Amino acid sequence: MTARTVGRLMAETLAAHDVDLLYCVPGESYLGLTNALNEVPAVKLIICRHEGGAGFMAAADGRMRGRAGVCVVSRGPGLSNAMVALHTAFHDATPMVMIVGQVERRDFGRLALQEQNYSRLLSDVTKGVIEVNEPVMASEALARAFHLAEAGTPGPVAVIVPEDVFDMETDTPIDLPRPMPRSGPTPEDLTQLADMLAKAERPLIWVGGTFRGEGAAAELERLAESWGLPVSPTHRRPHLFASHHPNYGGYMGIRVPPDLLNEMKKADLIVSLGERITDSVSQSYTFPKAPQPQLKLVHVWPDPNEVGRVWRVDLGMACEPQAVVRALLARPVPVVTQARKDWVKGLHAIHRRLMEPTWEDTPDGVNFAAVVAEIGKHLSPDAAVTSDAGNFSSFIHRYIPFQTGQIFLASVVGAMGSGTPMAVAAALRRPGKQAIAFVGDGGALMTGNEIATARQYGVNPIIVISDNNRYGTITMHHHVRYPGRPFHETTKLTNPDFAKWAETFGAEGITISEEGEVAQAIGRAFTVAKDRPVVVHVKSSSIQMSAWRRYTPPTEE
Repeated sequence: MTARTVGRLMAETLAAHDVDLLYCVPGESYLGLTNALNEVPAVKLIICRHEGGAGFMAAADGRMRGRAGVCVVSRGPGLSNAMVALHTAFHDATPMVMIVGQVERRDFGRLALQEQNYSRLLSDVTKGVIEVNEPVMASEALARAFHLAEAGTPGPVAVIVPEDVFDMETDTPIDLPRPMPRSGPTPEDLTQLADMLAKAERPLIWVGGTFRGEGAAAELERLAESWGLPVSPTHRRPHLFASHHPNYGGYMGIRVPPDLLNEMKKADLIVSLGERITDSVSQSYTFPKAPQPQLKLVHVWPDPNEVGRVWRVDLGMACEPQAVVRALLARPVPVVTQARKDWVKGLHAIHRRLMEPTWEDTPDGVNFAAVVAEIGKHLSPDAAVTSDAGNFSSFIHRYIPFQTGQIFLASVVGAMGSGTPMAVAAALRRPGKQAIAFVGDGGALMTGNEIATARQYGVNPIIVISDNNRYGTITMHHHVRYPGRPFHETTKLTNPDFAKWAETFGAEGITISEEGEVAQAIGRAFTVAKDRPVVVHVKSSSIQMSAWRRYTPPTEE
C-alpha cells in the first residue's frame, strides 16, 4: 500500500466513518490534518469563532445524527475553550469525538508551549482519552474513538495527536467502522415488564435521550395507544412525543408545575425509557426518591453500569429502549381499564390547561411568553429549535406544542452558550429547514459571534434574544433563597443594541419593545430568514422571571 501522511490517513478515516462536517477553530498543532483535508473533499471543514462554539456544534451534530459529531481543536487554550462542550456531551450522553493537537513528541514533559497531560485533564469529562504517538495507531485510534463514543452510554472521546505525527508517513490501511452491537431485552425481563404494566393502575412512561431509531416515535405512540399509557418526554427532550397526542402525560422537566407534579406522584409505576434520570428529571431526587423509590421503578438504558447506579430499581434492563417498545408491541395487548383511561385523560387535561396561551401583562418589558407563543405558530413540522440555558427556556416548554418531526437541541446539563452554535449546526446539517435559537442576553454574548459562521456558510438561523438586562436565573435563585435581600446589582447586565449588533454581521436585526409589536416582528423574522440570519431582540420583563414564577417588588412605605 502506498504511504501517505497520518493527516491524510485520518482525513480518509473520518470520511470512512461518514463524517461530512468537521468543526474547528484553526490551530497550528493540527495543520497536518487541515492540509490533508484539501485532498478529501467528502469532509467539509467548518471554521468557527470559538472552540466552545465549535464543540457545541459538534455536540448538536451528534444529537441530530445519532452518530458522533466531530470537533478538532488545538492544544492548551483551544482545548480549554472547548471543555464546556465536552462537559455537556458527557452529562447529556451525546456521542462526540474531539481531536486534539499536542506538542511534538520530542518535547514531551518539558512543559513546552501549551503542553498538558490530556489523559489526566480530561479523565472526568470523557469516556476515554486515546493518545496517538505512533503513525501506525492513527486510524485505529479514530475507529476506536467512534466506537466508544457511540456504544453503551454515548459520550465524548478525545484523540490526542502530537503535531509532528500528522506529517509522518505510514502505509497503514484505514480502520473501517466497527459494527455496533445492539442489546435487546431478555424474554424473562420482557415478561416481567409486561406483567408490571398490565397490573399497574397508574403507570408513567418517561422517554429520554437514548430512545432513538428509525420509526421509534411512531412505535411509542402505538404502544401508548394500545396499552393505555401516558408518555412524558424528559428534561430538554420535548420532541420525543407529540404534545397534542391524547396520551401525552405532561413534560417531565426541571421544576414541574405543582398541579402536574402532584398528579404524577399518584403513579404506582415509572418506566424510564432511555432517560438517565438526573436530579433535574427527578425533581432533586425526590420523585422517585433516591436511593429507595417510593414507587415501582423500571429503568431501560443501553448500559448496565448506569442502571441501578443511583436508584434501587425493581427491574433494570440494559438494552436499547426502542427494542423494548418493539417487543411489547409484539405481545398480546392487555385489557385497558376505565381507571387507566381516566388516569391518562386526567394527566393530559392538566398538560393542556398548563399550555393554554395565556399570560399577564408586565409593566417593565415584554412578557416573553407572547414571543414564544407567536413563534410556535410559525414552526414547520420539521423545524429545529435550540435553547441556551436560562429561565427564559421555561417559556419554550410551556408555550410551544412540539411535534415528533421536530428537533430540540440544548445543553441538558445547563451550560450557557449552546443555543446559537447549535442553531448554526442545525442549519448546516439540514439546509433549507427552519432553525430557531432562543438565548438570553447573558448567553448571547458568550457564543453569539457564531452568527459569523452562519454567514460564512450561507445558512440562516433565527436567533431570539430575551434581554432583561440581567442573569435572570441567578436573580430568581437569589430572590428565592434570600427573600427581601438586595440582588439587582449582583446580576445586572449592560447590553448592546442587539439588533444593531446583528447588522454588523450582515444579519437582519429586529427589535420588540412592546407586546403589540410581536406578531408583525415574528412574521417578518420568518420571512427574512429565507435569505439571511435574523436576530430578534426582545426587551423582556425581569418581573416575569420564568413561565411559572413572577417577582413582586416590595411595596415602598
